[in-house]
Amino acid sequence: MLAPPLPSRARPGAVARWLWWVAALIVAMVVVGGITRLTESGLSITEWKPLSGTLPPLDAAQWEAEFANYRRIPEYQLLNQGMTLAQFKGIFFWEYVHRLLGRVIGLAFALPLAWFWVRGAIPRGYKLRLVALLALGGLQGAIGWWMVASGLSVRTDVSHIRLSVHLLNALFILAGTVWTALDLRELAADRYARPARLTGIGAVAGMILFVQLLFGAWVAGLNAGLVTDQWPLMNGRFFPADEWASRSVLDAIVNDPYVVHFIHRWWAWVAVAALVVLARAARRSGHPKVERMIHIAFGIQILLGISTVLTGVRIEVAALHQLVGALLVVATTWGAHAVGRQ
Repeated sequence: MLAPPLPSRARPGAVARWLWWVAALIVAMVVVGGITRLTESGLSITEWKPLSGTLPPLDAAQWEAEFANYRRIPEYQLLNQGMTLAQFKGIFFWEYVHRLLGRVIGLAFALPLAWFWVRGAIPRGYKLRLVALLALGGLQGAIGWWMVASGLSVRTDVSHIRLSVHLLNALFILAGTVWTALDLRELAADRYARPARLTGIGAVAGMILFVQLLFGAWVAGLNAGLVTDQWPLMNGRFFPADEWASRSVLDAIVNDPYVVHFIHRWWAWVAVAALVVLARAARRSGHPKVERMIHIAFGIQILLGISTVLTGVRIEVAALHQLVGALLVVATTWGAHAVGRQ
């Protein structure tokens, strides 16, 4: 008889439950990051202080020092001249919460990881994966500062390219966390369960969704959601022929707000088709609940995307759009995992 692959002290169920909590925190982080962008708050803190920056300004002198730093950058000098200290505190709040939540996630991952490691609770084969996720989380903090730094000297906002790297890395960490939690959940139910594999269907659906998320990040970074409040037409036109003609193809695809918005709204249907295929594959694999989860997620996301345009990028609607986008990543990951367990 084969020996059980789990050490006696391994607790895959407990490790999985911890990872679900981490995934929930990452979803919250993505939403707060979206609100930070929507409220133009991302450049309100002009220094990166991983330890001392944990505390907000605590007295009038500290607040004035932070405000003085902000008044030195182009965003204030060119766009926000005359902003009051009270108004500055409003934008400072969201950037501070965003950074604080990042620190919370780091501790919520690192400390339990160390505890599970010392206790021997992590099943063999998973330590390297968990360390890799922790390293990606540390990299995410550096990417966040790299993004902010792009808006401190010449620009009045952050680079949309760097913003997309920041968002997509967060969503990749989310997907990796969910996938690992699902593997561990299966291992808790069956000591002989093996990790799911990424199939062709799952990989293609993931890549197509990746493109959609990339253009969504560029829409946010370029404020491209504001180029029109119409759907399905854009300011009375369907195709942005003038914008294509005025730039090279690559420049238009990457940097023109109108073209980026056009691609994002219509590539969504390519993503829907791929997700329908993935959902049906999950159902055939014996997971009808996962199929429903995927359909519900992309259905709500499409409606929220259209509503975001029609409301002129109302913050509440746009934030919900970002929330459901993160949940769609969770659902897609779950679907790919379900198919990979066949």
